[in-house]
Amino acid sequence: MNFTKLPAQLRELSLNLLDNINDPSSRNKVLSIAGISLSIIILLCILLMLWWSCEPDQFSPAQNAHNIASSRQHTLVTGYTSTATLITISNTLLNKSGGYLSNDVMPPSIWMDNIPNWEFGVLTQIRDFSRALRNDISRSQSQSLEDSDLAIAEPQFNFNSESWLFPPTEREYKKGINALESYLTRLSSSEQSSAQFYARADNLADWLAIVEKRLGSLSQRLSASVGQVRINTDLAGDPAANQSTPAPAEIVIQTPWTQIDDVFYESRGTSWALIHLLKAIEHDFADILTKKNALVSLRQIIRELEATQENIWSPVILNGSGFGLVANHSLVMASYISRANAAIIDLRSLLNQG
Repeated sequence: MNFTKLPAQLRELSLNLLDNINDPSSRNKVLSIAGISLSIIILLCILLMLWWSCEPDQFSPAQNAHNIASSRQHTLVTGYTSTATLITISNTLLNKSGGYLSNDVMPPSIWMDNIPNWEFGVLTQIRDFSRALRNDISRSQSQSLEDSDLAIAEPQFNFNSESWLFPPTEREYKKGINALESYLTRLSSSEQSSAQFYARADNLADWLAIVEKRLGSLSQRLSASVGQVRINTDLAGDPAANQSTPAPAEIVIQTPWTQIDDVFYESRGTSWALIHLLKAIEHDFADILTKKNALVSLRQIIRELEATQENIWSPVILNGSGFGLVANHSLVMASYISRANAAIIDLRSLLNQG
């Protein structure tokens, strides 16, 4: 490099830098500083990942609804607790420690997958309940008009959960929350009757049918952590039934080992959201549940799901064989969810009885 063409001060600085680089002691000092800086950055990332991996605490839906009604001078009416719970769950999804992580593209959240899967489980329940609220619970009959705010909220929550920009997912979900807030305000107003929440047995049974399928699917995926050979029962019970393409009589199903923890945390997030929604349902549908003698059944479902929220003492989700020396967290989770699913089937049967 020809330093004679550089200004005198710049040439002197360049020469000093070259001398420092060639000096072993200076080079070691630079490497030491770089190593310490890198270690600090890695430590901060690990601490952030640990903090952001903390799942939100549970809350009391009834007390939460009371607090919201008091702060906004609303009247507690039928459906207020369920709607307020849905709003709080949605806000928690966006505002928990670390915020919404599923669409992050920067470290350290891009290295995390447990909490994003937890978020997807919660989001699935938000989508299902907002759909039930729009299509069934807020409408007196199939020919009635749908609520204008719920018609906005439901599709907003179905926006792409991993959109980082143009537009970001958080902005779209916030629009859905704002629409639910508007519905909640109208619902509590005695001066207008356009917003309604019909606490009927058929409405509750329709939503529980969706929950039943969600839990059934999760139970199967969790149980497949160790691999299973299953008998194909797709057409069982109907001799005239047909399907599009033939399927083998036995099916080998196994969740890939890279997805074991993904399914586990999705199930954990689903259960977290369902615990709060079912407790809210217990409050708003109390008369129906008492009349059907189904209140105890609902509480048993909640108890089974609460067991899925116990602390995880292992640093990783273990995937031992069913009766082996190492635990299998997926099978334990599947046990609780399967029992909750069976109880939901019984509860729906009670609700459908005259």
